[in-house]
Amino acid sequence: MSCDLTPFIAAGTRWLLTAFPPAPGAFSRALAEAQARQAVTLAAALRYPAPLDAQLLHLLGPGGSARLDWLTGADHGGDADAGWRTWVDETVVSWAACLLAAPALATDAHRVVDRGRAGESTRLTRPSDHDHGAAPLLRHPDLLEPVAALHRDLLLDLLDNETAALG
Repeated sequence: MSCDLTPFIAAGTRWLLTAFPPAPGAFSRALAEAQARQAVTLAAALRYPAPLDAQLLHLLGPGGSARLDWLTGADHGGDADAGWRTWVDETVVSWAACLLAAPALATDAHRVVDRGRAGESTRLTRPSDHDHGAAPLLRHPDLLEPVAALHRDLLLDLLDNETAALG
C-alpha cells in the first residue's frame, strides 16, 4: 500500500476499533487490529487505486468521522486526542465494514485489486474462530449494518464493473 494512504488507513482502523471494541486481552486486541487494518487497507486500495487519487485525497481531505460517530452514537466530547478523527474517510470505513461483515465479498474485492496495494488479507477473507472470538463486535453483520449501508451500493457497483472487466 502506498505510504500516502497510511494516515487514512491508521485513522480508519482506529475508528473501527473504537466503535467496535475487541474482546478483552492483548491477543484479542492484536487480532482485531489486524482484521480492521486489512479491511481498511483493502477498502482504501479499491477507493484510491492510483497515486493521483491519493494525492487528491491529501489535497481535498477525507471528510472526517462526524457522520460515522453520529450513526454509532460515539461520544468523544471529552477526547482531548480527537484530531485523528479528521483523517477518517467515511467511504473507506463503510466499505471496510462491508468487507468485515462478508468474507466472500472481501474475497471478491481482493481479486480485483493489485496484490501489492491490498496487502495480506487472510484474516479478512478466511477468518478463523480466533479471529471471530477476538472481534465479535467488529465481525457482527447486524452491528456493522448502519455503517456498511452508507456506501455498500457504490462498493457493489465497483466490484461488478471490475469483475466484468476481468472476465
